[in-house]
Amino acid sequence: MATLQARLSSTAVQVLTYGVLLAVGSFALGWLDFQRLTRTYSLEVFITFIALAFLVLGAWLGMRLFGSAPKPATFDGNPKALETLGISPRELAVLQELAAGRTNKEIAARLAVSPNTVKTHTARLFEKLGASRRTDAINRARELGLLP
Repeated sequence: MATLQARLSSTAVQVLTYGVLLAVGSFALGWLDFQRLTRTYSLEVFITFIALAFLVLGAWLGMRLFGSAPKPATFDGNPKALETLGISPRELAVLQELAAGRTNKEIAARLAVSPNTVKTHTARLFEKLGASRRTDAINRARELGLLP
């Protein structure tokens, strides 16, 4: 048993040694080939480095000059119209979900209320906005600036 372990460990050391020697040899050959290429094509290598420098400079300048787009103004939801119409925060949340195209069941699940509560909020929104359908309510809310 001890001789088997000694054999395995010596084999592993040999494999590791050969692997390291092959890696060093490959690196040396690659370096020599690179040296030969740079001497043979020195002008092309120089032009390549200049082109890369201009590429980096152009990318950096582009990011500095045109990098960040202006941020759009935040949407405030026209608080005066909300107050005038008497729309509650929960009704506004239902209105936003209606504008997203969700059904009553989906709205109820997202807002953690019953579908009947969503129907009640929807009916009150229709009254307050003077609408008879969802699309009318959404269009009227957009006109008033309640929805983006």
